[in-house]
Amino acid sequence: MIDRNTIQLLRIPFSFYLMPVFLFALSQAKPIHIINAIAAFLILHVFVYPASNGYNSYMDQDEGPIGGLKNPPKATKKLFYAALSFDITALILSLFISKIFFVCILLYIIASRAYSFKGIRLKKYPFVGFITVIFVQGAFTFFMVYQCITQQSIPLILNSPLQIAMIASSVLLAGVYPLTQVYQHEEDFKQGDKTISYLLGYRGTFIFSSIAFLITNLLFWHYFNSIENLAQFYILQVFFIPIAIYFVSWMLKVFKNTAYANFENTMRMNKVASICMGLCFLLLLILNQIL
Repeated sequence: MIDRNTIQLLRIPFSFYLMPVFLFALSQAKPIHIINAIAAFLILHVFVYPASNGYNSYMDQDEGPIGGLKNPPKATKKLFYAALSFDITALILSLFISKIFFVCILLYIIASRAYSFKGIRLKKYPFVGFITVIFVQGAFTFFMVYQCITQQSIPLILNSPLQIAMIASSVLLAGVYPLTQVYQHEEDFKQGDKTISYLLGYRGTFIFSSIAFLITNLLFWHYFNSIENLAQFYILQVFFIPIAIYFVSWMLKVFKNTAYANFENTMRMNKVASICMGLCFLLLLILNQIL
């Protein structure tokens, strides 16, 4: 029986911050297999991502704020079994879609566990852990979702402008991910983890993210130009405005006082970015299905 604390630590609502990559892949997919799209969304956001959150919390035994929870309860063995059951459910459901999707989900779970598992703990290696996260949650997830929704062959996807979209997804994560760690430097130090944000420091994290966001925008331009649809690139710029305003405002505050690199501001950044990007890709989805 899953108790309230276990449900909290699975952080299902927090998993929806990863929705933009799914929606980006969905918005560019033609044709769309609707049943597969719904199934993929549920498998990832209701089972895989929460299981990853839960397993990470069980391994870390966090005492300070974590993504989505300012005061997390103590993680118990129930959380481990809940995460395991969610993973098994996700794998079983993925078999009903395709063998390729099943393998992709399995690889995602393995990478997620390697990131947190004490015996491997990729999280304590700043560069390896960082590259693993941005690849798996970015390019790999875009590919997995797109292939699931369209059922196109792997060579057809990998030998198309979608390669640029996949890279853009990872570089976007490269900008966002360090920001999600900026308030955890003290907790990471206690755990013996050296995240990319810890290595960069407060100022370095924001400068690094600024560069990553700039490169992401250039990649988006390259992608939409390659598919001869720059109009959608300009739509994207409109939705970037609120994100840029909040990010720059937050960065300037942190440069004056690192106390602003806290849990509340980080979660607010996540919300602004996820909502704006999610709405943008939903609009692109509608436009691509109508036009």
